[in-house]
Amino acid sequence: MTKRPPVLAIFILSALAAPAQAQVPDEPVVSEVEEPVGPLRVEAPPFVDPVPFIAAEPPSLSKPVKAMIEEAIRRDDSEMLAAVVKVALATQPYDKAEIRAMQRAYLDRKAQALAQRTREETERIRNSGVLELWAGQLELGAFRSTGNTSNFGFTGALKLDRKGIDWEHTVLLNADYQKDSGKITREKYGASYQPRYALRDGFFTYGRLQYEKNRIQGIDDRYSLSGGLGYRILKRRNMNLSVEAGPAVRHTDFVTDPTETTWSVLTSFDFDWKVNGTLKLTQTASSYVGSDDSTFTSLTGLEVGVAKGLKTKMSYSIAHETSPPIGALKTDTISRFSLVYGF
Repeated sequence: MTKRPPVLAIFILSALAAPAQAQVPDEPVVSEVEEPVGPLRVEAPPFVDPVPFIAAEPPSLSKPVKAMIEEAIRRDDSEMLAAVVKVALATQPYDKAEIRAMQRAYLDRKAQALAQRTREETERIRNSGVLELWAGQLELGAFRSTGNTSNFGFTGALKLDRKGIDWEHTVLLNADYQKDSGKITREKYGASYQPRYALRDGFFTYGRLQYEKNRIQGIDDRYSLSGGLGYRILKRRNMNLSVEAGPAVRHTDFVTDPTETTWSVLTSFDFDWKVNGTLKLTQTASSYVGSDDSTFTSLTGLEVGVAKGLKTKMSYSIAHETSPPIGALKTDTISRFSLVYGF
């Protein structure tokens, strides 16, 4: 009897053989590589040649605006030119370079002309003589009345100025006289000379030599000498203001009291304002302050032009003495109406 292998043994042998077959590595799979394709050649369509560049001219200022600017320049009117330029810049902003160039060229020419005139004027002043460069004005006024009373009076003043490069000289003469029914009721005379030497930044030195006579205030003769430092607070085209201060010595011959010589401090200011082409306001004031006696004066004037070189003037002056001689007035006031001729 033939023996068959047991079924269990066959199954075990099959199970053991399966893993061994699974561990056999697979052979590598080699894929076919396509050969690289060469660069593609693309035929571009033909292009039209570019349009050549043509430089455009810069924008030019419109003729009406340019004509207005040229007219203002022709008239040599800086204010008019500034107004036209302001409007042109607002309406033609893209042309501001040309507008500004026209204005700048005009201002440069004007500055050069002014500099040339200044050099010529400086040279003329430097080479002038002592009796040259003087300017002045003559003031005259008078009145007369007859009837129950007989009055006669006059007022007059002469002012001379000479302005150099550094020096200024001022000479002033004035007189007031009045007679009422044969009796002298006013007799006042004055004269002064004042040089000034300009320093820097508005400062200057001054000297003052003064003579006055006012019998109504008991002064027969008075001589004053002063010197010190001054400063120009304002120096504009139509307005000037300056102040001065310094020691002073005064010698006075009184009508009734003995002669005396005193030291004092002088302070003064001088102001003038040209309101317009025909109207001018002036104001001067000074004070001599001493230990025993002081003097204060003020002169206010209003000038109105009536013709070339001729003006009418209304003025009011005050002179006050703190310690006049016995019987003399402390305060003396004068109102004047006169004609002024400038030369």
